[in-house]
Amino acid sequence: MSRAAPLPSHDTTTSASTTPPSREDQLARYQQMLLIRRFEERAARAYTEAEVGGYCHLNLGEEATVVGLMAALEPTDYLFTNYREHGYALCRGISPGRIMAELYGRRDGVSGEWGGSMHLFDAQSRLLGGYGIVGGQLPLATGAALAVDYRSGSEVVMCLMGEGTTNIGAFHESLNIAALWGLPVVYVVINNGTGMGTTVEQSSAEPEIFRRAASYRMASARVDGTDPVAVERAAAEAVAVARTGRPYLLEATSERLRGHSVVDPAAYRSPETVAAVRAADPVALLAAALLADGVDEKTLAEIDTQVLADVAEAVAFAEASEHPDPSTLFDHTYATPVPNDSRRLPGDALYPAAPRPAGRTPGTTSSGQVARPAPPAGLGASTVTQHTGAHA
Repeated sequence: MSRAAPLPSHDTTTSASTTPPSREDQLARYQQMLLIRRFEERAARAYTEAEVGGYCHLNLGEEATVVGLMAALEPTDYLFTNYREHGYALCRGISPGRIMAELYGRRDGVSGEWGGSMHLFDAQSRLLGGYGIVGGQLPLATGAALAVDYRSGSEVVMCLMGEGTTNIGAFHESLNIAALWGLPVVYVVINNGTGMGTTVEQSSAEPEIFRRAASYRMASARVDGTDPVAVERAAAEAVAVARTGRPYLLEATSERLRGHSVVDPAAYRSPETVAAVRAADPVALLAAALLADGVDEKTLAEIDTQVLADVAEAVAFAEASEHPDPSTLFDHTYATPVPNDSRRLPGDALYPAAPRPAGRTPGTTSSGQVARPAPPAGLGASTVTQHTGAHA
């Protein structure tokens, strides 16, 4: 039985963009990237101030990848991410204030106080998570693509993940079923080279992640994640393929500037690695390119001033938003009411206390004397003393 040849895979990390972007477009990209940078820096500060609870993962160093990927999507397309998703929410048009309020756990947060940093969700912008479980978004994104295909829709589903996710079963299962059924989904691997403290070479027999698509006869590519124009063009190609009913695997190489999460000092990185990561800072690289193209430093400073003001406004919005009512903790546990649903809060007693007789102080008899517990049946006080003393 003959089989079709694998679809093309190509590495674009060393290829230059064919048509130079306009200065106006580059300034717009710079403003978006700088907004992500300043927002994430402020979120990290809020975490150290105990304003943000739980875990917090930042897009610092991945700004070009975020901006490029989101530019390739239509507003009607669907997006699934992992827990490192603040920047994607910003680029989907969600206001910085609503995102910051969600990080603060306030009522006006984009997910209504239910998501926190790792579980941002907004149906209106078609951001369907934010998933705290590694790879948890993969089967769901594949299912969303199946739903689009089932109703003959024109939308594309984009599913983002880190390179560490590619070694779990759900990655292979999802790509396999998407290829078999011809689903309109783009799987994007943000390869920052290190899954927590483990390098991709230590964890993956094939560290060039995009080549794994060949196992499913799926088209794939790798792109330099520090170049927003290259990312946008590679993503646009991937989305165009997916819109014809063929899944696509895109790998973007993009180092993170900080540790895995806010509390990770990244002590596993050598000084040489740290220096190399700093040299590849996409925000600094784009600023240098703009200056070389004739943009003056005053223009860049004005953009920074505006971005800082936007972030400060977001923080003020979050701080002014109300704290959640603890009694609403279980409101969205079930889609439909469940009989005998327990709504006991962590501080509540396991069983309600029995009503007290009127006029009696707790721990006393009816005559007002202190009630003493009786010894175990068959044991007198001396027996209890001897019993415990024998095992002292």
